[in-house]
Amino acid sequence: MRWRAIKKELSHNKWLYIMFLPVFIWFILFAYWPMYGLVIAFQKYNVVKGISGSDWVGLKYFKQFFADPYFFRLIRNTLLVNIYGLIFGFPVPIILALCFNEIRNLLFKKISQTISYLPYFISTVVVCGMALTFFSPSVGIINVILGKFGIESIYFFQDPAYFRTLYVLLGIWQGAGFSAIIYIAALSGISPDLYEAAKIDGANRWQQIRYITLPSLVPTIIVMLLLNLGGMLNTDFAKIILLYNPAIYETADVLNTYVYRLGLKESNYSYATAVGLFQGVVGFILVYGANYISRKVNKTSLW
Repeated sequence: MRWRAIKKELSHNKWLYIMFLPVFIWFILFAYWPMYGLVIAFQKYNVVKGISGSDWVGLKYFKQFFADPYFFRLIRNTLLVNIYGLIFGFPVPIILALCFNEIRNLLFKKISQTISYLPYFISTVVVCGMALTFFSPSVGIINVILGKFGIESIYFFQDPAYFRTLYVLLGIWQGAGFSAIIYIAALSGISPDLYEAAKIDGANRWQQIRYITLPSLVPTIIVMLLLNLGGMLNTDFAKIILLYNPAIYETADVLNTYVYRLGLKESNYSYATAVGLFQGVVGFILVYGANYISRKVNKTSLW
């Protein structure tokens, strides 16, 4: 009976499954099949011998990583940039979506949304180049404005104190508009009857947002929050690589950049893989734990 039901489902939605097939193949080839390479984390990997011929060393590289003098600095920097991004960046797309939802002029609404999406489609290389130019101590527009007020030029990308702030602000500017699409889609699914009933009861716009709009967004917000928690030990690697330098390693050096230097620059593939596996395991634990708590408390979860 079960096979018959599966066959009926495949026959009924065959075109959907055919369209999904390239995505499925992509994930198998580029997401799941490469996971076999994680075994390198437990070997003294030799390029000539390959994975099957390399010597097994067990947890050597994990112990080495936990004893690394930079371990706590890497964890601290990675967590802080993500926590700041979550605190200051996560609410911005929600606020943007609420603002767009309240615009009644359709032309202005479309133009505003398009402008907010555009930064997402600008290459990270270009974004970082713009940031380095704008915050340049000699010709940067920010320092030019500060100079008009008698303030000396600030070396933003040479001072560790400014890096996290700049990184988070760039992330918000580049991704907030695009992330708002999800919340806009969720808002479009709210029944207009709820707002009509609220108007009849005398509710103003703020009260409608408080008692109808925000509660309707809660499931979407929770799902997005859970997905964000899974990346707490991951950062925008390309952006940091393009912005940081040895002078600001104290606040800018994160797990991803450390893996890059070890794995590619020093060819220590086993150590770099061990650090990457550690990131993945911690991310999985965070998502699973947060999902469990959400399911128990709010009845909303990813699975």
